[in-house]
Amino acid sequence: MRLRLERTYCGATYTIGHLYNVTDGARDYICDVIEDTVRDVNKNGVFDGEEKKIPSLTAIPYGTYKVTMWTRSPKFSNFTKYPYAKKYDGYLPRLLNVPHFEGILIHCGSSAASSAGCLIVGYNTVKGRVTRSQEAFYKLMDGWLVPAKKAGEAIWIEIV
Repeated sequence: MRLRLERTYCGATYTIGHLYNVTDGARDYICDVIEDTVRDVNKNGVFDGEEKKIPSLTAIPYGTYKVTMWTRSPKFSNFTKYPYAKKYDGYLPRLLNVPHFEGILIHCGSSAASSAGCLIVGYNTVKGRVTRSQEAFYKLMDGWLVPAKKAGEAIWIEIV
């Protein structure tokens, strides 16, 4: 399965994009994503020249990354604080081999402040935020990622 995150707004403090499932070239809209500020300005997938990562305030570089559904998050396994993750026993989608980043997840939240480099799903109905994040997360997980995992499909996300 192939996901595609198309960044549509790169602001000074946050980035907004649309997340799609791509099958045979056809895009199927899933939800929106909010993340930290893009610092990979030349879109080459690395921080070079004047580009620098600022920890917890930087969006992941442009590129294509494998997504695993086999990593249980210690943080999101605290179901009192993150009850939405209980449905998946704390197993959240994790992007692998992201240069300069560790533990990049797709999860719920409302703003870039929730991100720390991760991808926050929801619907961009309020400037600088996403709403209905849990609804979008369940849609992504139950509609695409969990079935792909059960089928043994490789999952990839392309960020453009």
